[in-house]
Amino acid sequence: MMERLSIWALVLVNLVAFCFLILAQSSSAQKDFVSLSCCANQNSTTDSNGIVWTTDDLYFPDRQTCHEISRPVENSKGIFIRTFDITGSGKVCYHLTTVVPGQDYLVRGNFSFGDSLALSSFGVLIGVTPIALVSSASSSGNDLAVEGIFRAQKGYVDFCLLKEEGNPYISQLELRPLSNDSDYYFNGDSRTVLKVIRRVNLGSTGEDIRYPDDPSDRIWKSGGDSIGGIINATTVFHGPTSVPIKVLQTAMVNPDQLVLLFNDFEKIQYNYTVFLYFLELNNNVGVGKRVFDIYVNSEKTLSGFDIQGQGSIYRKVAMNVTASGSLNLTLVKVSNESVVFGPICNAYEILQVHSWAEESPQGDVDAMLDVKNELLQSNSESEVLATWWGDPCLPINWQGLVCDYIKSFEVVTKIHLSSRNLSGSIPSSIANLLYLNEVNLSYNHFTGMIPVFPTTSLLRSLDVRGNDLMGPIPESLFSLPNLTTLYLGCNPNLINASPASLNNSKFITDYGECIALESSNSKKGLVIGTVACGSVVTIALGILIYCLYRRKFAFKRYDMKAYIIKKNAVSSILSTEDFVLKSISIQTFTLQCIEAATQKYKTLIGEGGFGSVYRGTLPDGQEVAVKVRSATSTQGTREFENELNLLSMIRHENLVPLLGFCCENDQQILVYPFMSNGSLQDRLYGEASKRKILDWPTRLSVALGAARGLTHLHTFSGRGIIHRDVKSSNILLDQSMNAKVADFGFSKYAPQEGDSGASLEVRGTAGYLDPEYYSTQHLSAKSDVFSFGVVLLEIISSREPLNIHRPRNEWSLVEWAKPYIREQKIEEIVDPNIKGMYHAEAMWRVVEVALACIEPFSAYRPSMADIVRELEDALIIENNASEYLKSIDSFGGSNRFSIVIEKKAVLSPTREQAAEPSPLSSQPLAPPEPR
Repeated sequence: MMERLSIWALVLVNLVAFCFLILAQSSSAQKDFVSLSCCANQNSTTDSNGIVWTTDDLYFPDRQTCHEISRPVENSKGIFIRTFDITGSGKVCYHLTTVVPGQDYLVRGNFSFGDSLALSSFGVLIGVTPIALVSSASSSGNDLAVEGIFRAQKGYVDFCLLKEEGNPYISQLELRPLSNDSDYYFNGDSRTVLKVIRRVNLGSTGEDIRYPDDPSDRIWKSGGDSIGGIINATTVFHGPTSVPIKVLQTAMVNPDQLVLLFNDFEKIQYNYTVFLYFLELNNNVGVGKRVFDIYVNSEKTLSGFDIQGQGSIYRKVAMNVTASGSLNLTLVKVSNESVVFGPICNAYEILQVHSWAEESPQGDVDAMLDVKNELLQSNSESEVLATWWGDPCLPINWQGLVCDYIKSFEVVTKIHLSSRNLSGSIPSSIANLLYLNEVNLSYNHFTGMIPVFPTTSLLRSLDVRGNDLMGPIPESLFSLPNLTTLYLGCNPNLINASPASLNNSKFITDYGECIALESSNSKKGLVIGTVACGSVVTIALGILIYCLYRRKFAFKRYDMKAYIIKKNAVSSILSTEDFVLKSISIQTFTLQCIEAATQKYKTLIGEGGFGSVYRGTLPDGQEVAVKVRSATSTQGTREFENELNLLSMIRHENLVPLLGFCCENDQQILVYPFMSNGSLQDRLYGEASKRKILDWPTRLSVALGAARGLTHLHTFSGRGIIHRDVKSSNILLDQSMNAKVADFGFSKYAPQEGDSGASLEVRGTAGYLDPEYYSTQHLSAKSDVFSFGVVLLEIISSREPLNIHRPRNEWSLVEWAKPYIREQKIEEIVDPNIKGMYHAEAMWRVVEVALACIEPFSAYRPSMADIVRELEDALIIENNASEYLKSIDSFGGSNRFSIVIEKKAVLSPTREQAAEPSPLSSQPLAPPEPR
């Protein structure tokens, strides 16, 4: 009995030891793996392959951004995803620090989507190189994986999500080192990112193969997507392979030709790297018995390929190919009496090649990361710092930064962090930014001393007013060769420098004085308090009246009769005439009527941040567009009420009118006339543009109509309304191709004198967003002007404002077009479809208006009224080209430059006329070389 127990004890000990050994080996094999399960409550291990998943709380500890959603039916296990609520345009990044320079890595993001999320789309970037666009509309509830291969350039890599629409999200993130024999960069060009398009284990009908069969955890999908038969074998091969032997033990084979056809590639032309893997599975096949040619898109790429031609039964083929839309790989048996067997293939990989996008100089990146870390010590809850991820300049600037393109690099040139409620010491690392020329940290709560800037600094302007800084002022500050503006006032404990220093004639300075700051603030506080209290009373009273009104008419049948809506039921846009009846009729619809008009939401015609838009017909025959707020909308009640109140008090032929609304059973619905010609965006480069090209006179007429609509907004009621989301998709076209500006959910009254001008939340769309508004959060009508300038460039070029699938220098329409315009090469940016179909003078006028609109500083942009005048002139020239040419011929011929000079007086105020000084007034300085 004792002997038997001893034997069992020994077996148990050995079993435990074996288990520990397996666990140790698994842990060792995964020691360089990063396996993040986003929002998981705890670490876990996958039963099937032993991968250890860790939560991403160390990267993003906020659990409020976590959502539990259901997977598709085939896998009903619940998972979490993390969403990122990004205001305006922006990005978020996972900063992975376990990479080794020179090592090849695989990085894989998994994105799940469920009905609990609003529609969204976002770019996926490795570093600043975009490799994919994820859209929840196309993933249809399934997992979507984006995988890239790269060679590490430094000791970390950023995996970033760049917002386009809605909120980005992610479920899992994986980083895997690749074995040294993977040979993905066989051609020696490692300055690329390879996006995995296909990785297929041919002939397999079982589960996908990954770790531990593949030590690098590449996922080999089972597939028989080719014309041929399946071979399964257990051939033992002991030589080195870059593919797991388990993958090579199945294959597709055909007696004559083996076809791998892919018809779902992107329409844009890309370079691809293709790997084909071969292992001879038939012991009866010898050298010269299985020989075939390899064709790529009908072109012979490799002749007389014999797997065993180099003395081994395993072989790999690597090819660089170019394709758009489709790719056809065909293996054709060589016509020769000695060749008995047809082509075979065991596995393949297809990788899309993306050139590595140049990042900001490492010195700038390191300095800004140090600045961020220093600020976080006292400002961990800062909203602006929460947006600082990845490269500080690319593909968009960090909030509060301005970057410029200098000597082939994007570098930080300005820091504008005024009134951001920041505390602690001013980061000393700020002095390490080589190209920094302007710093504004005014009206925060900074303490300590002003940092010492090196004598090589390019700093031109420093503003630290309204803090609690200590002295002394660094003497070196007054020796900086480029410093011309210095504001130090309202720092009670700052020891003033000598009068001789502050009275230096080269400085524009406040001499350290604090002029009437407290009384001004007190006055402002009194005004704000009064307005706020009045607004609360107004809103409360409005809600009461509105609810009583709704209750009174809740049981009346819809009879198509308009009623006069009372202003400000619940309003974000407030008026001094809050309860004066308006002359504009707004109809109220029952939910039953809406469902009847849309045939229960039968015809979907659009999707937006607010919700879905359906086509419908009212009982009187009028066609309408019905906008229904989604329960998961990124826009809420505030936007609904904003649009309702704005369009109940304003009408213009170039603004989309509101016919009525429904507010029943927690539904929020807005009803507009149906615009039969869709949006300007669709007509320029959407589906409608494929059916008919929009001619130049029509484009010019549409631009003028939209400009008139925005001018009416900007001059409304003596105060003006700012749209805040001007873009081509918000310019709709009626049956006569008249332009009407739409979507006023984000609109706000223009700031008046005494207002701070700061917007608590930046609103807009990536590619259209005014960089000054984004960096300073100070809103003005000129923010709409910048966006309209982008629309004009779209009209001229038929290009999207932001497309990260183009070459790096063409991502931004604005940055791509500027050099051509300044070099007077506008033919390079004009839509090829309208070349030769426009009058050159009219085109030049529109181009120059666009260039003036996209000036970086709002003080130098024209008003919408100025733009209307210029576009009217351009349309007259276009419509009366022959008469115009005759008239100017009588004066000795056309002189475009005289017209340009005359226009500049209207479009671009002189520096003396501008509301505020521009840094452009200084002569440019030769910057040091990037580090």
